[in-house]
Amino acid sequence: MCLKVLICAQGVILMNSKHITNYKPKDFAELLGVSVKTFQRWDRENILKAKRTPTDRRYYTYEQYLEFKGINGSDNDRKTIIYTRVSTNGQKDDLKNQIEFLLNFTSSKGIIVDEIIEDIGSGLNYNRRKWNKLIEECMGNKVDSIIVTHKDRFIRFGYDWFERFLSKYNVKIIVVNNELLSSKEELVQDIISILHVFSCRIYGLRKYKKKIKRDEEIAKSLQSRDKTNNKTNTENQSKYWSL
Repeated sequence: MCLKVLICAQGVILMNSKHITNYKPKDFAELLGVSVKTFQRWDRENILKAKRTPTDRRYYTYEQYLEFKGINGSDNDRKTIIYTRVSTNGQKDDLKNQIEFLLNFTSSKGIIVDEIIEDIGSGLNYNRRKWNKLIEECMGNKVDSIIVTHKDRFIRFGYDWFERFLSKYNVKIIVVNNELLSSKEELVQDIISILHVFSCRIYGLRKYKKKIKRDEEIAKSLQSRDKTNNKTNTENQSKYWSL
């Protein structure tokens, strides 16, 4: 029997299945996108019955998630994927280097690779088609592990968030950390892109401020004209009543 060590908030748990994760009601509610009160009602109505610890604390399992979503939970169907990425078509040689390096790594570790993804697009772009398809497959219980040469190959910013997110679907990201395959030129380009976006926003704010200033000047002009008209009307009324 193969035991897996799972480190969680409650401590270290020994498990005899490769992909079993226990969730607190709050975490499971977040995973399914419903409220904890809804879970409590479903528990009472036997729609989705919570399991109980020896101390009578409620919890849910990954199998319950798969069953609720109607997903086949067979471990044999879950893939190990090599994910490689460069920013431009001109970096295809770098793409080949990543693939070669990761194949050598997996071969030395005895890891069987089911699929290799070659992606071209900025690490700042969250709309990469192949990357989004990979995320969807992870959420559909089709992926076991994703292997990358460096964190920024997967995503430029927010890697820790995505790692935590995918861990909820029992997906591991294996980062080999080969700094030589993480292009410094790409990082510079991404930083320039960020600066460009913010400079455009600042320029837009300046234009907006100018518009506000013009609107304020128009408003002051109208107020001044109204005061002049009111003064003239008052003077005319005074002359009328003095006759």
